Amino acid sequence: MSAFETIIGLEVHVQLNTKTKIFCSCATSFGDEPNKNVCPVCMGLPGALPVLNQEVVKKAISFGTAINAQINQNSIFARKNYFYPDLPKAYQISQFEIPIVGRGNIEIEVNDKKKIIGVTRAHMEEDAGKNIHENDFSKVDLNRACTPLLEIVSEPDMRSSDEAIAYLKKLHSIVRFLGISDANMQEGSFRCDANVSIRPKGEDKFYTRVEIKNLNSFKFIQKAIEYEVERQRDAWESGKYDSEVVQETRLFDTIKGVTRSMRGKEEAADYRYFPDPDLLPVFIDESLMQEGRNIPEMPDEKRERYVKTLGIKESDAGVLTGDLDMALYFEGMIEEGASAKGAVTWLTTELLGRLKGENTLQNCGISYQVLATLVRRIDEGKISGKSAKDILDVLVEQKGGDVDSLIDSMGLAQVNDDGVILEIIDSVLASNQDKVEEYKSGKDKLFGFFVGQVMKNSKGANPARVNELLKQKLG
Repeated sequence: MSAFETIIGLEVHVQLNTKTKIFCSCATSFGDEPNKNVCPVCMGLPGALPVLNQEVVKKAISFGTAINAQINQNSIFARKNYFYPDLPKAYQISQFEIPIVGRGNIEIEVNDKKKIIGVTRAHMEEDAGKNIHENDFSKVDLNRACTPLLEIVSEPDMRSSDEAIAYLKKLHSIVRFLGISDANMQEGSFRCDANVSIRPKGEDKFYTRVEIKNLNSFKFIQKAIEYEVERQRDAWESGKYDSEVVQETRLFDTIKGVTRSMRGKEEAADYRYFPDPDLLPVFIDESLMQEGRNIPEMPDEKRERYVKTLGIKESDAGVLTGDLDMALYFEGMIEEGASAKGAVTWLTTELLGRLKGENTLQNCGISYQVLATLVRRIDEGKISGKSAKDILDVLVEQKGGDVDSLIDSMGLAQVNDDGVILEIIDSVLASNQDKVEEYKSGKDKLFGFFVGQVMKNSKGANPARVNELLKQKLG
């Protein structure tokens, strides 16, 4: 592989979370009874005219703002002609020559190295319906037809599957932080087509690219790219590149881990694009432009703020800002009074480390208020870190609970009364006069012995106070 360079460009389809479809008032809800949310417009019946949903335009502007892209105040819709059973009109309303979002960029980080990936364009379009194959026949559900999509097309700037996944994860977090899509990959609201080719290292020429269609899992996207790169490399080295690597659309077989030919890849001319005569050109007035540009704090901004104002390590800040739910959970803990350092440790290491299988941050039953209380009790010295872990085990097992009640019922409250601790220290020292003399003569390692004896006799004294008071006594 060292003799070849991988070239990857990605086309990502993001379903926008508007309440209604892009050109009609049908609901966009997922999982409804098949063909429930349809009307003459999204079914493509003769005489039905589309009307653009303004919220789609606003969300597209927000995305363009987030990636520092050019926003085209004037854009047009076009008809993209192709024939599939799940496309009622036999054409798709999309954008071609003038998209709403022009060139932008997204910064990724792989192996501690940062890289800028160019975004060629992002355009508005409608989604197709869904084919459902059962036994010897197929069904068509048109609920998804006319759902608003933002298609985001990257430059061919990625050189490995790791870079491709880093780009996709960053893009996923951007649309989630913007609030323009739930980006649920399992439901198909964030899916990807990968364009993959190879070339000998040192060459600038682009060779035949293959499109891998409809990938909706980071794991499978990475496997599909890696398989396709190896397939093309093998074809090149065996002298069969021209016959085996052709411009085509392929599907990824997730069971066998291979790509398979689906159809020849169309060129732009094959789609016979022309301006849609039923839709006026889009003009974005200044008020709508300002609405769209008013975006929340983005992942990179949050990451920088966490490092500068909260004193968090950059690697930890990267983990926290990689997912919207994680960032919101963390910020909720801070608002509840948890220390930043404690919140990071008990969220990213302790809690997430205990969530296995289908348990996630969203369904584990432990709210940020509960975990913040646990961290505060540690910071206050009411419980030890070891006791907190025991409490968290119970919280995870029973999917929530009250921290203070568990401290009492489990008998885990630490002794913080100096008078009580000093009494125990005096008793331990009196019982071990020989070791006291050895310690004072220079055997400093015996200090750990005294700490252990005090902790054993106290059954829950605050270790920090035990250390401080012991040092004073032995001083």
